[in-house]
Amino acid sequence: MTEKTLTIVYISLSGNVQSFVKRLGEYLQNHYQLSSKAINIKDLNHETFPVASPFVAILPTYLEGGNGVDSGDVEILTTPLGDFIAAHDNDKHCFGIIGSGNRNFNEQYCLTAKQYAKRFGFPMLGDFELRGTSADIERLAEIIVDNFHIFTAG
Repeated sequence: MTEKTLTIVYISLSGNVQSFVKRLGEYLQNHYQLSSKAINIKDLNHETFPVASPFVAILPTYLEGGNGVDSGDVEILTTPLGDFIAAHDNDKHCFGIIGSGNRNFNEQYCLTAKQYAKRFGFPMLGDFELRGTSADIERLAEIIVDNFHIFTAG
């Protein structure tokens, strides 16, 4: 049996998502014996390249003003992740997205992840607030592993 590696494509601006991805990778290794490779889009300086392996995307929401419903749903700062997913048919290898946000922003909470799921046609697998809790790691790891196995079985 060949060992599979999960690729996690993410963008972290304040460090919250990066912290989550690091803890998620350790949890996946320790509890599922699934190794992961993390790609922080912020480090790529807007460069893109093909990702031939299945991946999950994780991103925060940064929107410009408004309330996220009838105004203020213009994505800012995280657009390089959308560009990366759109490039080289990478969206065909993304089996889902996870959003991060702050519940204080009500309708804007994880709105960018919801928009990407709709734009690219992959599911939103879940969400977490700020840096995420241990319970978020456990809950989302199970969802990621289940979806990863379904995606790679085909």
